[in-house]
Parts: sequence; C-alpha cells; structure tokens
Amino acid sequence: MPEVIFPGPDGRLEGRYHPQRQNDAPIAIVLHPHPQFGGTMNNKVVYNLHYAFYEMGFTVLRFNFRGVGRSQGEYDQGIGELSDAAAALDYLQSMNTGAKHCWVAGFSFGAWIGMQLLMRRPEITGFISASPPANMYDFSFLAPCPSSGLIINGTADRVAPPADTRTLVGKLQEQKGITITHEELEGADHFFKDPYMEPMIDHVKTYVTRRLTESTR
Repeated sequence: MPEVIFPGPDGRLEGRYHPQRQNDAPIAIVLHPHPQFGGTMNNKVVYNLHYAFYEMGFTVLRFNFRGVGRSQGEYDQGIGELSDAAAALDYLQSMNTGAKHCWVAGFSFGAWIGMQLLMRRPEITGFISASPPANMYDFSFLAPCPSSGLIINGTADRVAPPADTRTLVGKLQEQKGITITHEELEGADHFFKDPYMEPMIDHVKTYVTRRLTESTR
C-alpha cells in the first residue's frame, strides 16, 4: 500500500493510501485515536477498519494527525486535528473526483473528530464511530447530525463507558431525517481486543454493505 505525504494546514501529513482500480469507487478516510495516548494510523482498530473498507470496494486513506509519526506540527486539542482530517478528505477527493459516496470512520478520539467533520462536509454520506468517547468530549454539535451512521462500542469499555454512549445514541436517534444504528458488543473493551475485533469488523461490513446496496436501488 503506497505511503503518501500530502499537505496539511500545519505542514506535511503522512498517510497510507489504498486505491481501487475503478474511477468511481466510493472513498473513505479512517481517523486514529488520541495522539497523546499512543494513537497512530497503525492502531489495530484503525488498520482493520481501513482494510474492511478496502475489501468492500472503497478507495481508502488513513493518516497520522499532526505531530504523529512523520506528520509535521504539534497536538492541538482536537482543533488542528479536525483541520487535518478536512485536508485529508480534500486530498482523497482530489485523487478520486468520480467517487459517488464518501464515508468517514473513526476510533475513540478519531470518532469525535470524524463526527465533527460530518458537520463541515455535507458530501459525507455515512459514518462509522467506534468507541466514541462521549464521556470525555462534547458531542452536542451534532444538532442536527447531517448523515446516518453506525455507532459501535463494547459493554466492557472502561475508557468510554457504555452508559454515556447510549445517552449519545438516544439523543441522535430522536433526530428526524437520519438513522443512527447502534451495536453493542457484549464483553468487548474499548479496543475490541480479541476475540472481539472480528465481530466488530463484521458489524461494520454488514452495515456499510447494506447502506451501499440501498443507495443503488
């Protein structure tokens, strides 16, 4: 998979870009967990989400936020990281002008950034939020949430407690015009450590495949 360096708002950003052969393939970006707690684009959840989207026919980009790996800049409390995600999506779209669908997937901190990106970019048609840290960050900006998506978490998550995720889901499900699907994996922790990684990815593939099928009817 080609390594790519593309321009970000605070210097170069490092990514992994996985194109399909079809010019009109859907596109997806995958966002990694908190940079100050070891989060990188090579995180297991991020890596597995990346390949899941590729296997479903998406052209996929994952990248390191500013200050991580070979990406320039410094951690910026989520503000700069949101700008990084927007720059990554710009780059991906510039390489794939024929894409009919655009998705964003994020894990933990990356889920928070991804859902903020939804608010900026109306062309995003779907999202995956894995273990969103609803206890740590304010998600009230999702008013209204502009697109349907899947929120997935584990019942044994001690980093982002399930009760907070359920509260977030409940608020979003009250909104009209979108459908928020919620899956809880019984016994899974924040990181979907084995044996939960495979079932989590299966849920994601089932959800995304159904959405893509519905969009072509």
